[in-house]
Amino acid sequence: MEVLIYLVPMALALGLLGLGGFLWSLKTGQYDDLDGAAWRAILDEDDVPPGAKVTGGETADGGDTPAAPP
Repeated sequence: MEVLIYLVPMALALGLLGLGGFLWSLKTGQYDDLDGAAWRAILDEDDVPPGAKVTGGETADGGDTPAAPP
């Protein structure tokens, strides 16, 4: 029973620490865009349509100029 003198304050301190971490995550906006994170996890970044700009002015199909619109 004497161990409760140590365990109860430790449990309360850990609970308050967890609550503080949760409130901090709410304040910093960690839960603002849940749908965006879900879609980023399943989308494949390699699926770039032909003619789309990738980097450095080159297009996804290997040409230097973008494809003409249909």
